[in-house]
Amino acid sequence: MGKPTGFIEYERRENPSLAPLDRIKNFDEFHPAVSKEERARQGARCMNCGVPFCQSAMTLAGGVSGCPLHNLIPEWNDEIFSGNWEEALLRLTKTNNFPEFTGRVCPALCEAACTCGMNGSPVTVRENELAIIENGFANKIIKPVPPKVRSGKKVAVIGSGPAGLACADMLNRRGHSVTVFEKEDRAGGLLMYGIPNMKLDKAIVKRRVGILAEEGVEFVTGADVGRSVDASAVLDAYDAVVLCCGAGKPRDLDVEGRSAEGVYFAVDFLKSTTKALLSGGLTEENHISAKGKNVVVVGGGDTGNDCVGTCIRHGCKSVVQLEMMPKAPSERTPDNPWPHWPKVCKTDYGQLEAIAVFGADPRIYCTTVKRLVCNENGALESVVTVSLSPEKDEKTGRIAMKEVKGSEQTLKADMLIIAAGFTGASEYVCEAFGVERSSRGNVLSGKGKHYTGVEKVFTAGDMHRGQSLVVWAIAEGRSAAAEVDEFLMGYTDMV
Repeated sequence: MGKPTGFIEYERRENPSLAPLDRIKNFDEFHPAVSKEERARQGARCMNCGVPFCQSAMTLAGGVSGCPLHNLIPEWNDEIFSGNWEEALLRLTKTNNFPEFTGRVCPALCEAACTCGMNGSPVTVRENELAIIENGFANKIIKPVPPKVRSGKKVAVIGSGPAGLACADMLNRRGHSVTVFEKEDRAGGLLMYGIPNMKLDKAIVKRRVGILAEEGVEFVTGADVGRSVDASAVLDAYDAVVLCCGAGKPRDLDVEGRSAEGVYFAVDFLKSTTKALLSGGLTEENHISAKGKNVVVVGGGDTGNDCVGTCIRHGCKSVVQLEMMPKAPSERTPDNPWPHWPKVCKTDYGQLEAIAVFGADPRIYCTTVKRLVCNENGALESVVTVSLSPEKDEKTGRIAMKEVKGSEQTLKADMLIIAAGFTGASEYVCEAFGVERSSRGNVLSGKGKHYTGVEKVFTAGDMHRGQSLVVWAIAEGRSAAAEVDEFLMGYTDMV
């Protein structure tokens, strides 16, 4: 697709980034877009490759290669190259409800599988996607389109993260009356309170929620189903219920001194900053502040990186990020060939900012927390760490990280942020609806299905598959919507 020789003629060019020392002065997004002319050249790089792995979502070596939404990537790349932006938008929104989210925060499984990247640089698929959807908004092409006919069926969606929003959107388009219950004060789930502003401006989330509301989706915020809202009453009032509450149980640290003052879960830390910004700005009293503190972040993933970037914007004194696993190689190894997901070291925006501010990468690999030390007032004073070494289990053949004796070190710390992932769905929601959970804490359903086994109760998103990506949550929401539609109507025309 695109220009047949485009991948030879044009080099990959990404949206520029503001310099770290400039962007840390605020919580604004920092990737200004390239021109339409340059974007057309980037679309032209899409090859007529014959087998578009970018949209395949194939399982290879235990991981997924390509987009779980099966986005029609070569088609809308061709439309960008040809200048047909409205046609590109039609092709993009056929499979993706919220490109403005994935275009900002998705790690781009599509690009990892791009044929152009086999021997060079992949197409800028994610940024092309973002350019298409934002062009649609800028030119007022995207408008609320309420369904012309209602089915008479009522559906409750519990949770307004990407899975819940996608499910609600699809069911509303079909003509069902959809009510979304959200326990927080604003709709959006992790899009609103789990991803910081510099990655996803909250005006973008509110813009989409506003469109869905104009199309007829009802949002009820401050409604914690299973606690402040009775689950049985919801079941009685609706023809179907879809649980999209996320993987809300954070993984904790089971170490001595865990009760020290100054220890926070990442989700609480990030949420407090976002709430403060939405309420007019940061003050000394309205958020969990890292200002002037020595911070240790436990967890080397995206959320840990977000915490690093947020701490720097607060004005922390220092920040260290602990990663249990060894540092990944800088390039693909022979056992990690294209189009597998590249298991390589990525230095993300927060880490780049730490390098600019403090002069070194904040990550310490093969290390975890041994114990926490607090002062006489119970406040965190330091973190004792221990080194880890990968060892193969003789029985299972799996690699496990084992403590290295005598490797303890002490890091001065006034704040510890736990960004070690999640262990499954919130227990009280599952108990309220009577659904079963797997050993990993996810809501059980039939293989490849979303029905929980409890009459008219379905599930989708992280609550169903475990902690994952926004793009997977959207795919789950769409799939669950089709299953609910068939349950309600006896058939479905959703694709």
